[in-house]
Amino acid sequence: MAIYVLSKIAGYANELAELARAFFPGTIVKIAAEDSNEFTDKSLVIKCHYKRTKGHVEIRIEYEGAPKGGGSLSQEHEIDVNLSSIEEKRLVKNYMKLMLYQLLEELTGRSLEWGALTGIRPTKIVHGLMDKGLDKDMIIKTLYDDYRVSGKKATLLLDIAQVQRPYFKDNHPRKISVYVNIPICTTKCLFCSFPSATIDRCAHLIDDYILALDKEMKVLSRLAREQEMEVETVYIGGGTPTSLNVNQLEKVLKAVDKYWGYQEWREYTVEGGRPDTMDKYILRLLKDYNVSRISINPQSMNDRTLRLIGRNHRSDQIANCFHMAREVGFDSINMDAIVGLPGEGVDEALHTMEEIKKLYPDNLTVHTLAIKRASRLKESIDDFETTEVKEAEEMMKIFYDGAASMGMRPYYLYRQKYMLGNMENLGFSFPSKESIYNMQIMEDQQTIWAFGAAAITKVCYPVGGRIERAPNVKDIEQYIDRIDEMIERKTRLIK
Repeated sequence: MAIYVLSKIAGYANELAELARAFFPGTIVKIAAEDSNEFTDKSLVIKCHYKRTKGHVEIRIEYEGAPKGGGSLSQEHEIDVNLSSIEEKRLVKNYMKLMLYQLLEELTGRSLEWGALTGIRPTKIVHGLMDKGLDKDMIIKTLYDDYRVSGKKATLLLDIAQVQRPYFKDNHPRKISVYVNIPICTTKCLFCSFPSATIDRCAHLIDDYILALDKEMKVLSRLAREQEMEVETVYIGGGTPTSLNVNQLEKVLKAVDKYWGYQEWREYTVEGGRPDTMDKYILRLLKDYNVSRISINPQSMNDRTLRLIGRNHRSDQIANCFHMAREVGFDSINMDAIVGLPGEGVDEALHTMEEIKKLYPDNLTVHTLAIKRASRLKESIDDFETTEVKEAEEMMKIFYDGAASMGMRPYYLYRQKYMLGNMENLGFSFPSKESIYNMQIMEDQQTIWAFGAAAITKVCYPVGGRIERAPNVKDIEQYIDRIDEMIERKTRLIK
């Protein structure tokens, strides 16, 4: 069976298709025009209609074809005439998604823990409801009434929001975080869809890339001083920044210190990621430049899986690197794990969690595998054994229970398209060890000035929740060649 979503309303069809995909995992879901000739008698065709007249909205969703022949659902709503066009569009889209959810629930006999929610930042909704003064019970009720979010997920969102809010109370328009992107890795992982290059293909560009990065930060740091910006956190990510050699990495650290080190930061993170890119020299270098938080990301502690996904290290190297980092003096270390990697099930998840517990990191981020179009996994999905939804849910519970048994609590959450089982990515931490940068960027609470290829500067306007972005080009060589254009683009946005 193939599923086709038809909607004449620009911007709605993608989210409606994503919701349909959650109900029919593994099924092809396409956006099509009404006159498409792709439909067959085995297709499920969902048509979404919307009509507005003077503050009144009529929405109709109808379907035809498999699995139950045909039917329709229609509703009428009154719309506040004082709403902006953006607010109205958002409201109508939510109505439409909720109606489609109800229809698909009836068709399949299934319900989804996340209900009709398809956005990547569901905690933002809770913060908005808390800002309006709603209490816990009303927030849980609203999440169900408006989105059909289960009580379990609603409670999780509330718990996370309550951890986060003390970190947001001192935010103001001139408080920012700085992100520096090093989109370079030693190898390209099977599941990776990030615009990063392997070091063997871009080694000849790295020195010029660092010069361009230095120039971009130099110009914008001058603007930051003029505008009296307060830098709260700095995050060097990628890619794998520690893929650079010692001299190259030190040039990046020096530039960050030169342009942003005129004030003290609450947090300074470098995403080390792979243990085969870090030794005592690298770790001491990071410590010498006052990096306070690093990532050492196993993804799995099963050697067979590490080979399969394209990692050039073993699980014992992860443990050795972690111990070295502790010896050097790092007291804030994050580790990542992924639920649903090819060939993994409950036993592999249990092993990974037990090995992580032995190391006792300060943060644990648990990702659900998302099979993205730009990944090698998507291109060759038929060659791999994929995890069933119920098994993935059991695996997530293993990590959730394991983190709780260590004394950690969830502190940030986000979702992505094409995630296994319509699940989520979840960050755990010991109290006071939360990543401030992760919370600020995930909840759109703070402006982020971002530097480097594929980096996206994001300016948050507290009034109205408006966000404006200035993306840099993704390709490293293009970034070097067009650095003045990148600087001008960012300067126009920030000024």
